[in-house]
Amino acid sequence: MRDPRPHTGEPAALDLLNTRWRGDDPGDLLDDLDGLRLWLNLLGLADQVPADEHTLQALRTARDAIHAAVTTGEYAAVNQVLAHGRIRRELTGEGPREVPEVADPAWLPGWLAADDLLRLIAEAPHRIRQCAHPDCVLFFYDTSKNGTRRWHSMATCGNRAKAARHYAKITE
Repeated sequence: MRDPRPHTGEPAALDLLNTRWRGDDPGDLLDDLDGLRLWLNLLGLADQVPADEHTLQALRTARDAIHAAVTTGEYAAVNQVLAHGRIRRELTGEGPREVPEVADPAWLPGWLAADDLLRLIAEAPHRIRQCAHPDCVLFFYDTSKNGTRRWHSMATCGNRAKAARHYAKITE
C-alpha cells in the first residue's frame, strides 16, 4: 500500500495529526488496519507493535490528544497518553542512551508521538503550525529561516490561496 496522504515527512507528532486530511480526496489513514500497518512501517515500529484494533484505538486516542494540545492548549489528554510509559536512561559503550518503556506495546506509537510533541514544544512551540488555508487540516513544523511559513505546501494550499486572491482581483 502506498501512502495516500497529501503531506508527509513531518516529526512524528505532526505526522500522526496528518493521518487525517481534507481536500480533493479526503481521508483518514487510521480508518483501518491497513493504514495502521503502513504508519507503523513508516515509523519503523512494525516489528515492535501489533497492528490490531487495540493499537489502532490507542493511536487514535493519542492523535486526538495531540490535536487538542496543539489546537486548544488542552494538555490533560496528552498527559494521559504519556502516563502509559516513561524514558529510562542508561549508559552504554557508545554513550548515554534514552530507552522508551511502555508496558502495553499498543501504546508505544502514540506514546512516542506524544513524547515527540514535548520535544517540539521544548524546542520552538511557535513553529508548530496548522496550514493557513481555510480548507486544510494539515500541520507542519516551520523550519523556514525566518519562521514565517504559512502553508503545509506552497505547491498546493499556498498556490490555491494565491489563485483565489488573483481571481478575486480580476472579478472585482
